[in-house]
Amino acid sequence: MGRVSDPAASDPPDSPPASPALEPVAPAATPPKPSGRKKRSAARNAALVIKTFLFQAFYIPSESMEPTLKPGDRVLVNKLSYDLHHIHRGDIVVFKRPPAEAGNPAIKDLIKRVIGLPGETIEQRGGRVYINGQPLNESYLPAGTSTTNLRRQVVPAGQYFVMGDNRSNSSDSRFIGPIPGSLIVGRAFIRVWPLSSVDLL
Repeated sequence: MGRVSDPAASDPPDSPPASPALEPVAPAATPPKPSGRKKRSAARNAALVIKTFLFQAFYIPSESMEPTLKPGDRVLVNKLSYDLHHIHRGDIVVFKRPPAEAGNPAIKDLIKRVIGLPGETIEQRGGRVYINGQPLNESYLPAGTSTTNLRRQVVPAGQYFVMGDNRSNSSDSRFIGPIPGSLIVGRAFIRVWPLSSVDLL
C-alpha cells in the first residue's frame, strides 16, 4: 500500500539576543517587544495551526505510486480542499489506513489516486479501466500499463475507489474495497522534495 509518514517539523532557529538599550526609545505605555522565547512559542503555535487545519507534509516510503511518486518523495497535502469542493477523479489523496488494510498497523496514513466516484460502476476490460461502460483516460500512467484484479462493481454512496499508479504493486481498493470519504485527510497537490523534482501533482 502507498504508505506515507508525517516528517517531524524542526523548531525555528533561535533569534539573536537583542542588545540592551541604554534609554527607552518609546513612551512607557508602549508594550515591550516579545522575548526570543515568546517569538519561538508564537512560531510553533503558528506551525501547529497550519499543520492541523491547512497543510501537512507526508513522506512516501513505498513504490505503489510510481512513477508519479517515488520512495523518499515528500508531498504537501491540502487538508481543506474537500471543505471547498468535491473529491475529483484523478486526485491523489492521503487517507487514514482502513481496518481492512492488513499492513503495518504503525503506518497510519496511505496515499492513492481516486479512480471511481460514489455510485459509479467500475470494471476492467482488456487491462483498461472502464467507468459506467466508458474507457477511462489515464494519461498519468506509463504506456502499456495493464490493470488487473478489478472485478465489476458499483462504488457505494459516500465511498471512493482508489488505486496506486503502480498497478502491479499496489494494495488498494481492488483488494480492500472502496474507502469512506470520512477517512480522506486531504489532497496531495505538490511534491516538495527532492528539490530537483518539485512540481504540481
